[in-house]
Amino acid sequence: MAKFKTKRDKSLKPISTASLPDVVFMLLFFFMISVSFRQVERVVTVRLPEATEIAKLDRKDLASHINIGSPIPAFQAQYGTDSRIQLNDTFSTIDDIRDFIAASRESMSEADRPLMTVNLKVDENVRMGIVTDVKQELRRCSALKIMYSTRKKTEHSGF
Repeated sequence: MAKFKTKRDKSLKPISTASLPDVVFMLLFFFMISVSFRQVERVVTVRLPEATEIAKLDRKDLASHINIGSPIPAFQAQYGTDSRIQLNDTFSTIDDIRDFIAASRESMSEADRPLMTVNLKVDENVRMGIVTDVKQELRRCSALKIMYSTRKKTEHSGF
């Protein structure tokens, strides 16, 4: 005598999605905490020179950024194509650097002021006269910790 098997429901059980919102919120909080947003919009073109040794800033919140390069195409009609100095979001002159450093120091706590670093981002085609003038002005206002932003040197192979 043959045995007849009853048909069973072969569909899979549904996957529980009760913990899905928790996982999504954890990922959201992780990325909100770990991502830092650009604080200053660059209005000059800066192609950084290559470097063989690179040092990272210990605390980025103690750095003041000075960009030196040609204006981006949107501003070239107004400012020309000569190299310009950018402090925060505006074009500035060498005379404005002293006020910029003073304002940066005022925004820091008393304990952090000696740790302030000036980060120079200079285009590789800028004449050294402008960079020297900026460095001299930084010396006059006692901003002696200066770092240069560079890009890491890449090895070219296959030639």
